[in-house]
Amino acid sequence: MTVQTHTLANGFRIVTEAMPGLQSAAIGIWITAGGRHERAEQNGIAHFLEHMAFKGTETRSALQIAEAIEDVGGYINAYTSRETTAYYARVLGEDVPLALDVIADILLNPQFAPHEIETERGVILQEIGQVLDTPDDVVFDWLQEVAYPDQALGRTILGPAERVKGFDRADLERFVAEHYGSGNMILSAAGAVDHDQLVAMAERLFGGMTARGSTEPTPARFAGGEVRHAKTLEQAHWALAFETPDYRDHDIYVAQIYSIALGGGMSSRLFQEIRENRGLCYTIFAQAGAYADTGMLTVYAGTGGESLGDLSDVTIDEMKRAAEDLSQEELDRARAQMKAGMLMGLESPSARAERLARMIQIWDRVPPLEETVALIEAVDLPRLRAFAEHIVATAPAALSLYGPVDGAPSLDQIARRRAA
Repeated sequence: MTVQTHTLANGFRIVTEAMPGLQSAAIGIWITAGGRHERAEQNGIAHFLEHMAFKGTETRSALQIAEAIEDVGGYINAYTSRETTAYYARVLGEDVPLALDVIADILLNPQFAPHEIETERGVILQEIGQVLDTPDDVVFDWLQEVAYPDQALGRTILGPAERVKGFDRADLERFVAEHYGSGNMILSAAGAVDHDQLVAMAERLFGGMTARGSTEPTPARFAGGEVRHAKTLEQAHWALAFETPDYRDHDIYVAQIYSIALGGGMSSRLFQEIRENRGLCYTIFAQAGAYADTGMLTVYAGTGGESLGDLSDVTIDEMKRAAEDLSQEELDRARAQMKAGMLMGLESPSARAERLARMIQIWDRVPPLEETVALIEAVDLPRLRAFAEHIVATAPAALSLYGPVDGAPSLDQIARRRAA
């Protein structure tokens, strides 16, 4: 498998990886424009725009967009994150040109018909309502908001309902003009793909785009804090976060290995002590995520309100203990889980295409897998324990609670236990 890259004169980038033996391919356009690129009055517009992409172009109706891909047995979709919006398809190799033509059409020729805007507005408002009705979703939105207060990175991707109700065609066109320039776009494809064919198509479809600049997001500032919403629910939802390195910092691999050892699976410390030994909850896990200039390690649990005090205390105690006695066996197990998860995932052309795009966004190159594996292998026990000590002792923290949480320990109480 060989990664090939090319950049058009206007800054539009192409990256491909042919995967011999595959009959299918994943192809998409990744755009460096997500929730954190919005101004406060635009919150939710990136996601709204993603929805509108499938509502018709100058030459295809919404039905024709769907039929063009599904008639050949493929599928097409999109997503919006805080730093990226992606439009992608999965098709047989022979239909890659068709898929790229459709994706280019929805990006370059959106119609933004007023009646379609109203229809999709209703869909998005229902989506917002669904999240608000899903405690283990909304608790993370609140956690993000309290970790990064008064910042684009802390706002929800869907946006508040009152903003969504006011967006119009001019708002959509303004965001496109500000952020959907050729220099912000990456065409990524993996599987049964022909690099030269895709470069030629990209030149024809995207070569005439303007390489307009993009507003850089405001640097993130992890402030931390606490938010709790008391409500009569069957479970209390508890999410605790700590600031960790950004994705360009090699310590991101330490953070990810630590999160796996702490709460990444059934053999992890939190799962074994809190669920298996004490029966304090059904769900508990830890995960590490990262952005361009910050990161966040999150511990989440769903439990009964009466168990929140014990659960919080034991979590901090286990984190403190990990800083002292994380073992080589735990490091090896977590490292093996991380490598296996990455390598097994990349057997999918969709995962390959996504990785290619993200690597180009982050590094403007695609590091060989061997390079990434070497960085994972370079994490040793002293480094892991030092990171664990930093997290539990000094890292800024944020806390989000939802449900029967009136008696739950506060972030100040958690801080005192961290320091004890």
